[in-house]
Amino acid sequence: QVQLVESGGGLVQAGGSLRVSCAASGVNFAITTMGWYRQNPGKQRELVADISSGGVARYADAVKGRFTISRDNAKNTVYLQMNSLKPEDTAVYYCNAFRGTLPRYTYWGQGTQVAVSS
Repeated sequence: QVQLVESGGGLVQAGGSLRVSCAASGVNFAITTMGWYRQNPGKQRELVADISSGGVARYADAVKGRFTISRDNAKNTVYLQMNSLKPEDTAVYYCNAFRGTLPRYTYWGQGTQVAVSS
C-alpha cells in the first residue's frame, strides 16, 4: 500500500519561509519522480515543482528563485523549501509520486495547508 504523508504546513507571514516534507512508503522511491502541487478551492491543481529520479528539478514560473525542491532517497522523503512567501502562495500543497514509464503509476498525498498572511 502506497502512502505519501505530508507535513510542515502552517501559517506564516509574507516574506517568511516554510519547509514541507513528504515521506513515501510502498513505492520504489529511487525510480519515482516526486512533485509538489497546490490547489485552492474552485481552481485546478497546479504543479509547483517536481524532481526526477535523477535529481533534475523543474519549477513553475511563479515560484522560481523562491522555492527549492529536494529529495533524500535514503529517507524516501521529498522536501519543498519555500522562501519569500507571498499571500498568493496560500493553498493546499499536495505531494505526488509519478512514474511515466513501466510500471506506470501516480499517487497523491492528503495535502497540507500553507497560509501566507499579508
